[in-house]
Amino acid sequence: MNPAPDRQPPDYARLGAVGPYFALDTSPAGRPPAGFRPLAELYGTGPDAPLAARLRVVARRLGTGEPRVAASILHLGLAARFWSVGLGSAVLLGTVPTLEHAWMRIPDQGPLDLWTPPEPARPAAGTLADQLHDVVLLGWLERLATAVRAVAPLSPRLLLGNAASALTGTLRVLDAHAPGAARALAAELLDRLPLAGSGTLHTGPSGTAFRRNSCCLYYRVGPGAGLCGDCCFSTPPGRGKRNA
Repeated sequence: MNPAPDRQPPDYARLGAVGPYFALDTSPAGRPPAGFRPLAELYGTGPDAPLAARLRVVARRLGTGEPRVAASILHLGLAARFWSVGLGSAVLLGTVPTLEHAWMRIPDQGPLDLWTPPEPARPAAGTLADQLHDVVLLGWLERLATAVRAVAPLSPRLLLGNAASALTGTLRVLDAHAPGAARALAAELLDRLPLAGSGTLHTGPSGTAFRRNSCCLYYRVGPGAGLCGDCCFSTPPGRGKRNA
C-alpha cells in the first residue's frame, strides 16, 4: 500500500531551483555522498573542528587579522544558508525540515552543502512560524551561535543581528516566488524574541528593506570595505573603534 499523499517526503528539489543557498539534497541513496560529515560536527568547538578550520580560511580570504570579523562574516553566511532551507521549505513546500539526520560538506567556495535522508512531511506542530522559530532559530542558529562564540568573542546582540539580517536577505530572494507568505512569516519571526528589537523591516510594492540595530563588522575588513546595505551605521565608524 502506498503511503498517504500527505506523508510523502516533500519535494526538496524545488528548493534548489531558487538558488544554491536553498538547495537540500535528499538523493535516495540511503547514505550521504562521499565527503559529507554529520551536521552536528559543525557545532563542534575544538581547534580542529570544521567551524574553526573554516574560520581560518575565511580570515585568510578576507585578509583580516581580526578573528571576530571573520567569525561574524562566516556566521552570517551560515545563518543565511539555514534560513534559506527553513523559510524556503515553509513558503514553497508548507513544511520545515528538522535536519535531525542531516550531513554537511564545506566546499572550497559557495554555501554549505547539505544532505538529509528523505523525511515524510510531519504532522503540524504549531504554525509554520512556530516551526521556523523552534527548528531554525532556537535549534540550528542557537547552536551555531554558541559554537561561533567559542572561537571568537562576538556579542549575542551582534549574532542576533546577523540572524535577522540573514532572514531578511532570504526574504528578498523569496519575494520573487511567494512574496505574501514569505513576508508574513519573516515579519512574525522578527516580532518574536529573541529577534524582536534586532532591526526594522519595511515592506511595500517595490520590495522589502531591513535596517538592523547592530553591525556585522564587515567594514573592518579594510578601508574600502564599506557598509552592508542593512547596517545600523550610515558611515563607517573610525577604524579604532570596536562596535557590535
